Amino acid sequence: MVRETSAGGVVLRKMRGRWYVAVIEPHMDRPRRNIKIRKVNRTPADAELMALPKGSIDPGEKPEVTALREVREETGVRADMIAKLADIKYVYVRNWGDRAKVFKIVSFYLLMYRSGRLGNIAPAMRVEVQNAFWLPLEQAPSKLSYKGERDIAERAIEYLKIHPELGDHAPNTAH
Repeated sequence: MVRETSAGGVVLRKMRGRWYVAVIEPHMDRPRRNIKIRKVNRTPADAELMALPKGSIDPGEKPEVTALREVREETGVRADMIAKLADIKYVYVRNWGDRAKVFKIVSFYLLMYRSGRLGNIAPAMRVEVQNAFWLPLEQAPSKLSYKGERDIAERAIEYLKIHPELGDHAPNTAH
């Protein structure tokens, strides 16, 4: 069985006194050319698939660095590392190429929004990511498409309960 390792982030941002998480809408099947965004100003309600930003760990790269890089590439925002939340493990069958069975481990990190505009994604990344949204954190455990990521969102909520001081240091932005 093929093995893959990835890392991703749960990017938190406090807006109008409420916690939000950055989520992406990946393309259902990655188009090769002529990428079309079906609707301008899409909302999470329009998303066919909702996921946390994540991606493959490059050779020699630390998972923490991968998480920050993938968040920047897939969402357009920069974030600061807070803590590792957990690893999720699962098996899937590639729906491209060799159709190999893959054992995958994804390390997820809790991150705090620092700067940037969500959805400001490079054109080259539009092959992978259709859009990015701020989703109220309390909705993430029910709205994210993958069970492992819903569990990670629950862990982020629990982390905030244990560490309420994070809210004191988060910029409470209105936009």
